[in-house]
Amino acid sequence: MVSPLAYVHPDAKLHETVEVGPFAFIDKDVEIGEGTVIDANATVCEHTRIGKNCHVFPTAIVGAVPQDLKFQGELTYTYIGDNTVLRECSTVHRGTASKGKTVVGNNCLIMAYCHVAHDVVVKDHVIMSNATQLAGEVVVEDYAVIGGGTLVHQFSHIGAHVMIQGGSHVNKDVPPFVMAARDPIQFCGINSVGLGRRGFTKEQVETIQQVYRLVYMSKMNMTQAMEKVLADVPQSAERDLIVNFIKESPRGVIKGL
Repeated sequence: MVSPLAYVHPDAKLHETVEVGPFAFIDKDVEIGEGTVIDANATVCEHTRIGKNCHVFPTAIVGAVPQDLKFQGELTYTYIGDNTVLRECSTVHRGTASKGKTVVGNNCLIMAYCHVAHDVVVKDHVIMSNATQLAGEVVVEDYAVIGGGTLVHQFSHIGAHVMIQGGSHVNKDVPPFVMAARDPIQFCGINSVGLGRRGFTKEQVETIQQVYRLVYMSKMNMTQAMEKVLADVPQSAERDLIVNFIKESPRGVIKGL
């Protein structure tokens, strides 16, 4: 149902089950999937695609033009996956010529006052707690949990299954499966509670621990630690994910304790 007090551009494509509250604004070239709710006073800007069963809360803004002085009005997009929630006053800006799109994946919770800047990729099952701010071209992998008030520097990469303490300043890449905290941000152990909740086996957790003992507790430099990991830790998906993340990090990863 679309409230008669809402504005929906005639070119917007809404599934017949979409609900739109009073004073919501939905611009041209917008597509919204089955079962999604756009609450009162929410704004969905042009060139936005929102999936099924999402919920955009009052005063959230999806798809606004980027806060990037290089942006010249080029055609870019914003994509929101299925089953994702955008709470009050959250903002997701569309891409620039750099990547062409900003993406928030499936089953994400973006809490109040969070910001997702241009060309960011937030993958699936991510939780961003209140007032978390992602600068341009950040990548957040699956199942990451970012504590409230965290500031993430542009181009940073946050790995899968990471837990970041609220109020952190993320200026380096955060490798998979870890807890990160303190100021400056540091490795503080592995996210064993989160891994247990997601069904990781004891053997998988022990492999992750073995890798990070070598990376952060052996007093070797990173090159030596990577060689030692490949030599001493049996091959597994978890080992390879960590090794490839670290090797491919242009910014470098957070330091140890």
